[in-house]
Formats: sequence, C-alpha cells, structure tokens
Amino acid sequence: MTTATEGRIAAIHQKLEKREARIGIVGMGYVGLPLALLFSGEKFRVTGFDIAPDKVETLNRGGSYIVRILPSMIQEARKAGFRATADYSEIAQMDAVIICVPTPLNEYHEPDLSYVTGTVKAIAPHIHEGHLIILESTTYPGTTEELVVPLLEAGNAGGLKVARTRDAQGIHVAFSPEREDPGNDSVARHDIPKVVGGCGPAADELAGALYGAIFRRVVPVSSPSAAEMTKLLENIYRCVNIALVNELKQLCMRMGIDIHEVIDAAKTKPFGFQAFYPGPGLGGHCIPIDPFYLSWKAKQFDFRTRFIELAGEVNMGMPYFVIDQLAEGLNRHRKAINGSRILVLGLAYKRDIDDLRESPSLTIIELLREKGADVAYNDPYFPSVGRGRHYALNMTNTSLDHLGQYDAVMIVTDHSSYDYKSIVEQSVLVIDTRNATKGIQSPKIVRC
Repeated sequence: MTTATEGRIAAIHQKLEKREARIGIVGMGYVGLPLALLFSGEKFRVTGFDIAPDKVETLNRGGSYIVRILPSMIQEARKAGFRATADYSEIAQMDAVIICVPTPLNEYHEPDLSYVTGTVKAIAPHIHEGHLIILESTTYPGTTEELVVPLLEAGNAGGLKVARTRDAQGIHVAFSPEREDPGNDSVARHDIPKVVGGCGPAADELAGALYGAIFRRVVPVSSPSAAEMTKLLENIYRCVNIALVNELKQLCMRMGIDIHEVIDAAKTKPFGFQAFYPGPGLGGHCIPIDPFYLSWKAKQFDFRTRFIELAGEVNMGMPYFVIDQLAEGLNRHRKAINGSRILVLGLAYKRDIDDLRESPSLTIIELLREKGADVAYNDPYFPSVGRGRHYALNMTNTSLDHLGQYDAVMIVTDHSSYDYKSIVEQSVLVIDTRNATKGIQSPKIVRC
C-alpha cells in the first residue's frame, strides 16, 4: 500500500520527468549561474535568487557579468522561463532550492559561514512540506546536519522537520558539492559526475533524480558529511600536490634545474603520476580555502592535520618567494623595490577568467606597496579593481604601452591574449611566475 509520503515523492519524480518542477537557485555567482543555465537548458523553469540588485537587474535584461557566460546564454534561458529576483518569499513557489553562496575564510583563516547562515534563515520561513533543499557551497563535514538542518527546522512557520526515513513527512535536505572549474572547456558540465549525500533515503532519491535530469552520472554517498568530505578531499589533493611542486621548484632553482622540464618528462609516465604545476600562490574559492576548513573542523576531534597544514603554509608562502625573486632581479640593476615602478600582468587567479577570488596577484600587489613600490597592473578582464573582502586596491587597468618605463614587469597570471615575446622585448626586467616565456631566451627574464 502506498503511503501519503510515497505519493508525494512519486509526484515530485513525475514533475521532474515532465520538466514541471520549479527550481530555485540561491546565489547567482560563478557556481549558481552556470547551474541555473544547465537546468534551464533542460527546459526547467528556474528562478535565480541573489541579494545583489545589480546582478538581478543585469540578468533580467538578458545581460551577463561573467565573461565565460555570454549574454546570449542568459537570453536563451530567459526564453525558457529563467528570471532573477531578490524576493525570498518566492521560495514558497519552488519545488527544489539549491544554495550556492560563498564560504570564505575570515581574517583569522577560520570558516566564515555567514552567507550560508543568512541564506538558510532567509528561506526557512518560506519552505513547505516536501521541499527539497540542497547545499552546494564548499564547507566542512557536518555543516548540513549541524547548521543547515537546525536552522531550517527552527525557522519555518509550520514546524516542519527533516524527513529522515522514507515514510516520514517533512522537508528533504541534501549536500552536493559543486565541481565548477572556470576556464576549463575540455569537459562539458553535464559530463562531470555529481556527488549527492542526503539526510535520509528520500532526500537521496529526490536529489539524485533532480541532478540526474542534467548530469549524465550521479554518485550517491551515505551522508551529507561524506559528500562534504569528498569535496574537501578533491581540492586538498590538488593543494598538497601543488605545494609539492612549489617546494621542488625552489630546490630546482638552487640546483640550476628547470622544474617545468622535469614535470614534462615525468608526465610521460603512463601510470602513477599526474602533473601539477608551480605558480605564485593559490587562488580561487576552493583550493586555498578547503585545507583550512578541514583543519578547523579536525581540531574539534582533537586531531591536527599536520601534512595538510604544511601544504597550506608552502602555498601561502609563494607570493613572498616571488617578491624575493623580484628583489634579486632588481638588485642586478642596482635598484631596490622601494621606489621602483612595477607592472603586474594579470589579476585573475588563473588564465583567461574574470575571477579575483583569493588571487595571489592581490597579495603580491599589497606586498609591493608595503615595500614602497609604485605598482600598476594590466588585466584584460578587469578595467578597474576597488575594494574586496581582504583587499583595497582602488586601481585602474594600465595599458601595455611603453613597458620600458617600468623597472620590472611581473607575469602573475598567464592570460593567453598576452604577446610574451613582445613583452620581453619591450621590458627592462621580466619576472615570470608562470613559465609563460617558455622558449624565449633573454637575460631580462627571471623565471620563478
């Protein structure tokens, strides 16, 4: 005999299959907006929620504020019913709500879950029986169960609880880590497997069905905590290996060995090796942050993640290492950093994207200013840069004319639009932190 709860679950399945389910996505940033377009491309009616009025206005007129997302993509989604709003009361009209808000670190490198907390409190009064709520924001294991669930249960007017058994009534909650990789066009988004961990079998089933409508493969795990830990493992794996090559790069420089030549040779091995590359530091929302999330949580279990913390220290030290190499390069010209004119090429945390989050360029500019340098920047994706959570640059983009006027040009982000041969020819000194000048021979280049 079919219970009322099973009937509701079946009804949601049917709405998903018929593309009648209403999807709400909170946070129209680098994760939420691409996800909204994926659902819209599969003929779902999607509503994007964001507290930023300028983002809402831009999307509703068919514009875009992310370089890799063309206005034509937004306009196509608009034809399929996509719209944006800052009115959280519209959550009540949704069948599923996916939370994609930032989870940065505070000034003490501790988790800042204020965006998650604020979002959950804002949507809780508008949730209803059978609602599916999914958190995608990167966080520490336990966040969904320990933070999101209590806030949802305490904040809704109907006294609804999370349905932890298949025949229980209430709301369904799950965690599914985002796997966005800005600038990576080699793998289509719907080909990236989606990990899902629900608070109970019904949440597992419904979240799997929801994501199964847009992703080719859904990977269920036993709990939200397992899904949260999966995300951390993926990014800490990268963090640790990048720290390894960053440290080896410093050793190779002392030994007169080209680390990039070594990596290129090592990656010809068809098993047991994956290539990672050194740089001026880590950027983006995940790799620089995830180790600190896990280390912070581990302390609650009287456990210290020494290996992971060491990798974080190595990577955090790279901007300082780059500054030291600049100082050595300037010293050859009988100059000090204090008073020198320095042009930083590239602000984004990696090539060909318009994303500043945790970019090492920001740290490098601040360090240069502290040492008395006159700093300018060039980046085709940022006409100007003002104030952020951890920086206050207040700078405007500088042209690449008259590069000879600078005492040093620092390649911090290797955008593909730069003509590196021309840059070297026109510059007095080039500090290359990305191996962008590979194949160019010149005494002007300091590779670090």
